[in-house]
Amino acid sequence: MRRIILASTSPRRQEILRSLGVRFEVVAPQVEESFSSALPPAEVAKELARRKVEEVASRVTPPALIIGADTIVVYREKVLGKPRNEQEAKEMLAALQGDEHTVFTGVAVLGLPEGKLITDHAATRVFFTPLTAEEIAAYVATGEPLDKAGAYAAQGRGALFLRRIEGCYFNVVGLPVSLLCYLLRQFGINLLTGQGLEE
Repeated sequence: MRRIILASTSPRRQEILRSLGVRFEVVAPQVEESFSSALPPAEVAKELARRKVEEVASRVTPPALIIGADTIVVYREKVLGKPRNEQEAKEMLAALQGDEHTVFTGVAVLGLPEGKLITDHAATRVFFTPLTAEEIAAYVATGEPLDKAGAYAAQGRGALFLRRIEGCYFNVVGLPVSLLCYLLRQFGINLLTGQGLEE
């Protein structure tokens, strides 16, 4: 039985994985999150997820299965990362309010020692309600948006202005579970039956 390693320090991803009954270890990836602007958003998300699992793989002892993910927000063809400060968070939310954007999460799974790597992505359309400048300022003051792509947390107070979503909710949080389930099946792990998971 090989260990499952999550290449992410995101509390949201850890919570989601735990809720699926998976026992895992966390190893923080040490990667540069820059990317070519020529790449389509889905490819950016998959590339960043791949970098994370490959970097972590260089520091763990096989046998292991490494899961990595990266989430980006795209608004009018522009990638919105994590805001660098409160002002940038306000600017992002001011742009997104009353409009729609797309959340992409790339997922990579790497098996050791065989080196088998599978990557894929999920995309979810998110529709925001209109927000006033006062509401945006109040939300930013909570501190919640400052480490989130697109400057909001769908699983937190950010849920208050999600008018609707089209696609996987968990993708918006940071780990699309149905996609992950599909990818893990390629490694002999079935999250529905528990096959391949440690007791």
